[in-house]
Order: sequence, then C-alpha cells, then structure tokens
Amino acid sequence: MILNLNVHFSRVSDLLQPDHIRVHPSVPIVGYRDAFGNWCSRLAAPAGELRISTDRIIEDSGLTDVVDPLAVQHPVEELPAESLVFLLGSHYCETDRLSETAWSLFETSPQVGHGCRRPATSYTSTSCFGYEHARPTKTALEAFHERTGVCRDFTHLAITFCRCMNIPVRYCTGYLGDIGVPPAAAPMDFSAWMEVYRGGRWHVLDPRNNAPRIGRVLIAQGRDAAYVALSNAFGPADMAGFNVWTDEIPSPLA
Repeated sequence: MILNLNVHFSRVSDLLQPDHIRVHPSVPIVGYRDAFGNWCSRLAAPAGELRISTDRIIEDSGLTDVVDPLAVQHPVEELPAESLVFLLGSHYCETDRLSETAWSLFETSPQVGHGCRRPATSYTSTSCFGYEHARPTKTALEAFHERTGVCRDFTHLAITFCRCMNIPVRYCTGYLGDIGVPPAAAPMDFSAWMEVYRGGRWHVLDPRNNAPRIGRVLIAQGRDAAYVALSNAFGPADMAGFNVWTDEIPSPLA
C-alpha cells in the first residue's frame, strides 16, 4: 500500500505533536517524497484486517484563505517552468474535451483578481452536492454533464475549465473542518480544493464552498485526485470503516 496521509511539508513547522502514521498489526513503514514533493508512506499489508490511523495537533493562524483582488493572469510565455505541468490535461481533467466549451463560456471573463473564480464556480454553484453522487471514476466531463458530485468532482471540473483558459491549477487534498461556519450534519471527510497560479503566487480556491475558510490543512498537491490518493492498494482490499475529524481546540500556547 501507498498512503498519503501526512501533513504537507509546508505546514510541518506548525505541528505541535509528531505527525506519525500508526498501523495495527504493526508493520514497517518506509517514507519517500513523490514528484510533487508530497510525503508518502509505503508498507506491505498483511492478510486480514489492518487499521491505519493518525492524529495530530497543528497550529493555525485562525485567518481565512488569502484573497488577492489584484492578482493578474500571466501570459503562458511568462509562467515559471514549474507551473507549466499544471496547464496540461490529466486523467480526471479532460482539457481536450472541454476546451471548446470553456472558451465559449468564459472567453470574456475578467483577467484580473479572481476572474478565474467564474469558470471555477459557475457550474459548481449550480450543481447538486451529495455523497450519493460520488463514484471513483467520475471525470470533469461527466461532472459537467451530470451537474452532481462531491468536492473532488467540483474541483476537477473547475481545474479543467481554468487549464483550458491557460491558467495553471493544481489539485489539493487535506483537512477542512467547520471553524467559522455552521457545523454540517454529515460526518466529516477529507476535502478537495485547488490552487491557482496568478500574480506570481498560488492562490487557494474552493469550488465546493465558494468562500474563504478558516483552518485549511494541506496534505498533498498534484495534477488531479489520481496523484494524491489517500491510499493505494496493490491487490484486493475492502474498506471496512472510515472516520475523519478536524476539531478546534484552545491553543496550548495561549
């Protein structure tokens, strides 16, 4: 198995306790960094039931996602080399099949600030969110036609539209609790969002929630969900249970 469950290296300095993965029964775990810098864990799972868990306390600023209204879109020829891979189509983001649609819908969108918010949210804001609509094979094109999905599907569709408009975008997965918003009735889950390159830096955009949020904790970044899967099993495996928690606690430094 390959696991992608550790906090992203950009947040390691915020950890207030070790970020260890625990498995039962105990087996050796080997860590490595993938092509995007994400920390991955590799293990050989024994036959039978295997429990994987991790828990940590992380310090957060308590501020919402940064929004820069003056961030401009770069011409492709001025983009840094490391951002170019995030212009390309990928397994779940079929830019070749949605390019004509994107340009017909968003060619006149503003090219400053979060003008990319329009292609990022126009269709997701009118789509129906629900876990009953989720399936692991759903692509951006299918989400576009079905107008249903979960945060992963909304993010894939928004990424595809932005890439079609020559805006580099990377897929992100991590934790997002209910700090500063009414608690949801559904159980907590991992969350998907995206980062858009404009104005010389990466900006967080959340096609699922369409609003800046507090307490976003990044785990991994990649071209789409296939690159940041929380777990990959190379052999038959069934998930017997799944539980995620993200709770606000008083700062121990206060």
